[in-house]
Amino acid sequence: MRGSFAADIEADLVSLWKSAGTSIPDWLPMRYISWLPAAYEVAARITANGRGRTNIYLILLDFSDRRGDDHGVYVGMSRYTPALRFDQHKAGIRAAGSVLRRGLEVITGPVLHLQNIPRAEAVRVEAELALALADAGIRVEGGH
Repeated sequence: MRGSFAADIEADLVSLWKSAGTSIPDWLPMRYISWLPAAYEVAARITANGRGRTNIYLILLDFSDRRGDDHGVYVGMSRYTPALRFDQHKAGIRAAGSVLRRGLEVITGPVLHLQNIPRAEAVRVEAELALALADAGIRVEGGH
């Protein structure tokens, strides 16, 4: 798939999901994201100390109606699991407007190591991650 056009990749991914649906892990994104390798590299450099109940999460945003990359990311933190927090955003429960309008899916992989951390650490990590992703050229919402 490397070097293929995004439209070809999307069609291949749809075919893959249909044939392998239940065996696909939750952390694997459901669509092609050009900057995903950079997100993994950036997130891997960020660490948190201690154990707690707060999770850092990333949500893929749809910016296909704007110039530039079709996707951006929302950086957030919550005591809920990333999937549950995404569902809350989409249901309008303490929702960020960008996720409510543009949210596509949770991107779990890059932040798996930033789950169950102390809240004070999560505040620091959320802001640091958002800034680092933006510095890497990714359109970022949230992270405050």
